Amino acid sequence: MGAFFSGIPYLRMGAGEPLVFIHGLGEIKEGWSNQFDFANQYDLIIPDLRGHGEYLITGEISIANFARDVISLLKGLEIQNAHICGLSMGGMVAQEIYRQAPEICRSLILVSTLHYAPRCFGELFLTLRKSRLESFSLEKQKNNAARVCLYSWTEDNFEKFFKFYQPNRDYYLPSMQACLEVNNLCLLPKIKVPTLIIGGQYDTVTPVWIQLLMHNQIKHSEFVIFRNTGHVAKLEAKEAFNNVLRNFLNKHKNAS
Repeated sequence: MGAFFSGIPYLRMGAGEPLVFIHGLGEIKEGWSNQFDFANQYDLIIPDLRGHGEYLITGEISIANFARDVISLLKGLEIQNAHICGLSMGGMVAQEIYRQAPEICRSLILVSTLHYAPRCFGELFLTLRKSRLESFSLEKQKNNAARVCLYSWTEDNFEKFFKFYQPNRDYYLPSMQACLEVNNLCLLPKIKVPTLIIGGQYDTVTPVWIQLLMHNQIKHSEFVIFRNTGHVAKLEAKEAFNNVLRNFLNKHKNAS
């Protein structure tokens, strides 16, 4: 189930059309455990991004390099194309994969993500996060992240969040900075593959109006908002989230 290719750790399970899940900032590949059931219909490939989880052999941290790693992994596994699903930072990586190798993307599923961060906002946000990182213990940082990312602050949700949110202090800020340098304003109108855009009603990290802008820029894209969820609908609304993904994927089977 777990393996490495050229230093890239990944999970692989199931059979069928390839489906790649890409985690968010501070997460690990196992954070997609609620979606492992897709292995009954798809060939799941779930990597750790560099600086996350078991992937500690790193070069430069950038969205472009995250995407190159995933593309390299797919080519190494002799996978010609796949459905690409990314959450938050993972959604930025999915967009970058399309930029670098559109032929690899059967479809895109962009979850609670963004396509552009104004420079002035990015610098302010990064300064604030850096000061918090320096003054907060890791436990307090994880607690704060849970309260920001989750809409429903139940003990069960917190426990599940903490299990898979494991930020590495050495790579967290560089990864965040990489996210804040994203500019896909010119890319979105060029996306030709089937695309599903997902937002959470109470997402304070990437508010749904951002996903609406993305939906308006990607022709023929579909847009779904999950009610009563924050930034991680895959956790807070597992069944509904999985149903929406499965319906979209089934509709676009054999797309290439």
